[in-house]
This record gives sequence, structure tokens and C-alpha cells, in this order.
Amino acid sequence: MIIDKLKPQLDSKPEILEAVVIRFVGDSGDGMQLTGTQFSDTSAMFGNDIATFPNYPAEIRAPQGSLYGVSGFQVHIGSVEVSTPGDNLDLLVAMNPAALKTNLYALKPGHTIIVDSDSFSKKNLEKAEYTTNPLEDGSLENYRIIEVDMTSLTREALKDIEGLDNKIITRSKNMFALGMIYWMYNRSTEHTVEFLNKKFKATPNLIEANTKVLNAGYYYAETLELMPNSYSISPAKMPAGTYRIIMGNTATAWGFLAAAEKSGLELFLGSYPITPATDILHELVKHKHFGVKAFQAEDEIAGVTSAIGAAFAGDLAITTTSGPGLALKGEAIGLAVMTELPLVIVDVQRGGPSTGLPTKTEQSDLLQAMYGRNGESPVIVLAASTPANCFNFAYEAARLALEHMTPVILLTDGYIANGSAPWKIKTVAEMPAIKNNKITEVKENWHSYDRDATTLARNWAVPGTLGLEHRIGGLEKDSVTGNISYDAVNHEKMTTIRSEKIKRVQFNIPDLETEFAQEGDLLVIGWGGTYGSLHSAVKQINMEGYKNIGYAHFNYINPLPKNTGEILSKFKKIVVCELNSGQFASVLKINFDTFEFLQFNKIQGLPFGSNDLIRKFKELV
Repeated sequence: MIIDKLKPQLDSKPEILEAVVIRFVGDSGDGMQLTGTQFSDTSAMFGNDIATFPNYPAEIRAPQGSLYGVSGFQVHIGSVEVSTPGDNLDLLVAMNPAALKTNLYALKPGHTIIVDSDSFSKKNLEKAEYTTNPLEDGSLENYRIIEVDMTSLTREALKDIEGLDNKIITRSKNMFALGMIYWMYNRSTEHTVEFLNKKFKATPNLIEANTKVLNAGYYYAETLELMPNSYSISPAKMPAGTYRIIMGNTATAWGFLAAAEKSGLELFLGSYPITPATDILHELVKHKHFGVKAFQAEDEIAGVTSAIGAAFAGDLAITTTSGPGLALKGEAIGLAVMTELPLVIVDVQRGGPSTGLPTKTEQSDLLQAMYGRNGESPVIVLAASTPANCFNFAYEAARLALEHMTPVILLTDGYIANGSAPWKIKTVAEMPAIKNNKITEVKENWHSYDRDATTLARNWAVPGTLGLEHRIGGLEKDSVTGNISYDAVNHEKMTTIRSEKIKRVQFNIPDLETEFAQEGDLLVIGWGGTYGSLHSAVKQINMEGYKNIGYAHFNYINPLPKNTGEILSKFKKIVVCELNSGQFASVLKINFDTFEFLQFNKIQGLPFGSNDLIRKFKELV
């Protein structure tokens, strides 16, 4: 159905919806990430619950019109609980043929596609490997198609503004699309106008141009024949408090800021830029006024070793990376294990091996985090599970590192690091206390490897303190004096102590809990960034009458919560769902070899879809 006529719809009333899933797609230079972010921020300010999923190519500027150069941003907004960016789309906004071809599969039959018809040229159709024009050949008859000469209308709107070249004018068409969607979902343009005024403060003509195109799109949608009536999604019912929409990487950075403030330590970041972790560095650089020392190193090894030096000097020290960088940091992490210094290593996981899929998500580094070092070198391993709780687990990683004097690896992934969700703002006073083993006064018969009797954490003496002079390093240390020791029995003793120290962390972390059912036919297990998809799927299947299916999500990987075995014993079947080939299932098998662990795995650079999960769970019960 081709739409090319206009008629007023000013007297129509918005249709009330509980939730909607929208995907904006186009070339990597079409501004789809900005468009999606603005719509998300506006909806969040309105009070909707929200989840987003940016999906873009590894190339900064992939060839225009190419299938692999498509950049997308998906947003799920609702007046009800929203845990995932959604499976099936209610609306697809496609700026060119390649965007349409690579994303049409996700759109629900009978739902709406908005396309920039100007982009459906012979050349662009060939790039997208279309033999005929889908807008003309009847292949889209199961959908509502709204063709808009978006590029032409943008040019027409901006013809009287001076100082704009053709490239700037063409790139403004994303604001036209955004204006249409604002009208369609009964949203105000006010927030985006404020954003444009700040972003282009130094170039008033760009403020005028983008604002004019935004409004042009809004009013065009208002008068477009057969445009769906505008929809209304009410604010979600959420716990009282002040919220802001936050991306996972930003939340991670802020969690460390809170931990530094709570512990009374200065924050040091030693990092080398790597996708998708770099935004943590970008964010922390902004906060020098909080005493943050951010060092962009020349390579991954320099990043982690500088952080180890900062830990030795008494700072809260962190380093950030992704899978390839974690491999390079392995030897230095072993040094931090041997020296027993508090250090947090953030690994924002992506598809691998090697460069792999640098902009796609995967849970590919768990076994590397657990075992990817020479010798017996155990560390604490945590995993955040939502964009918002990246804040909590960054804080928790810092707390455990300081209280137990050991490295902590915090795993996030590209999905939650780049995704966003509402986050209830916390004060530092609300956060749990952070203790540490730092000493500043000389004690009689003091030794650098004196330990806390409960946690086995050693003393943390800041170098340069009179009377607390000591040596640390990669060579084995005497268990009492801290002097270099090659004694065989001492080495075995120290290896055992370092292992036992990690095991005792079980008594400083919460027990594992299950959702929906505490015992029954099937226990679904997930870890890390799969939480939203798995939670939604188990919730849905319980609503369909499958009441004996429980869900357990692991944020603490090493050590595992001390009641894990008890939880596992309450269910007839156990299925472990991961975005890899079964790494956490392997960890569970090592620790609980009397249980059978079924697996459901996906390794496509994309998160789980709820529909696939539900089908699998029904098969199992």
C-alpha cells in the first residue's frame, strides 16, 4: 500500500498502548544512534520504562548503502515492566534499501514501515542486492508502508537557511524521521530542541536547521493520509525516586566514582581504548574534580601495570578492556594476584576470537576471566546484568577488591554497556560501607603479609610511610616476613592461602535467590547481560500457566554463592542459557558434578530472543 496523499487528522484521539518496539536503521552516517537516543531520552523523561539496543558496524564509515554497513537503534518503551529491547518490531524506520532488507524479518506482519523513498534509487537497490524495487513489486503487501520523500522534504525545509552545504542538509533528514515518530507516539519535541541548542551552541545555523527539520517531520506526520493515529503510552509505575536514563558504560564509571568517595580513596584508571569499553575512560576523564586520575596508556599492558602501581600507592585502581585486551593483561593480573593488591579489571565482552565482532555482544570471556593466567592465580569474578546495575556491580567489585586485597574481574558485555535503561539515582550515603586493610601506623613485629583472620586479606601499607617499608613483586614471598622465598613448602602454603582467600568471599556476598518458583520442574540459569531476556521469557511462560519453572541469575561467578548446590537440588531439570558455547555450564559442572546441566546457547553477536527461549523451555517441560 503506497501512501502519497494528505488529509488532516487533527480530531483523532491517540490509541492507548501498553508498550511499543521501534527500530531506526540506516547507513552508519545517517544518525540512527542519535535519533534513537533522543526518542529514548524523551520517553524516559515522560516516565516510560525503557530498554535500548544500539547495533552498529565495526567500520566507522562503512560503504554507503551496503548490507554490512547498516547501523540500527532499537528501543522498547512501555507503561509496564520493560526488561529487554523487545523481539518483534511494531515500527521499522528504514532510511535506505539495505536497512529495509536486513531488518524486515523482525517486523510484525501488518505493522508499519516508514521509508525514505528518495533513497530507493537503482544504485542503492543494487547495493542491497534487490533485483526489483520492494516498494513496487508487492513483496511488502503484508505491511503498512509509509513512503516519505524524506531527503527531498528536508532540502525543501532548509532551502532558505544560509551556510549549509549539501552534506549537512542531507544528514539532517534523521531529524525529519524523529519528528514524525514524535507525532506518531504523542511525544513532545521540547527535549530534543533543548539538546540541539546545547550541542550546536557555537553554530546557530545548525540549531535552526535541525529544529526546522524536526518540526517539519512532526507536522508532515500530522497531515499524512493513512498515517496511523497517534499512540499514547502512559508513564510506568516505578518505585518512588529520581530517575535518569543511563547507559551501562556510564553506570560502570559512576559506580567506581561512588566507591572511591565511600572508601575515601582517590580513583585511578589506567586504560587503553578498545571497543566497546572505551566509553568508561571517556566518562571518567570528565570527573577530574572528583579526584579522578585517568591515564590513557600506550597499550593494554601499560594500562594494567600502571593501575597496579596506583594500587601499590594506595589508590582505588581500575583498568578497562575487552576480550583481546584481557588476554594481554593476563600476566600482569597474575602479578596483582601474587602481590595481593586490590585491583579491578573491567572486561566489556564482545564477539571473538581475535578481533572477531568488535561491535557485537557475546559472553565469550568467562573462562578466560576464570583461568586465563599462568600458575594457580584465582581472582574474584563478577558479572553485571543490566545497564543500570552496572553501577551496583562496579561498586561491588571495588568493595570486594579493597576488603579482600585481591584482583576482581568485572564482566559486562556490549549489549548492556551500550544499552540504556532507567536508573534510580542513589546517594553515597545509601551505598554499603567499604572497609579495607590499609594501615598507616607502625605496629610491633609488623609484616607486610600479616593477615586478617577472617578474610585472609593481607595488610595494605602505603609506600613511603616510615616504619612500613616492605617489598612486593612477582617472586614468591615468605608467608610471614614477605621476603622472597624459594622454599617448596612455603610456596604450597602461599598458593593455598591465595585460593582460600577467594573461597572465603562466599561469606561476604549474598545468597543465590530464584524468581517465580523456588522448586519445581525446570530451573533456568543465566548470568551477566542475559538477565532481561531470560527474566522476560520465564515471566511470560509462568503467565501461560507453567508455574513450576524457576529462574536463577548469577552475578557472582567466582566464588559461587554458598547456597548454589541447595538451589540446584530443588529442581528436576536445569538449563543454562548463555551467549557462548557453554562456558558457565562448564564452571557449574566442575563445581557440581552430580547434577546434569542442559544447555541453550546462541553465538550470533545478538542477545537472546524471548520467543526462542519460551519454545525451548516448553520443550523441556
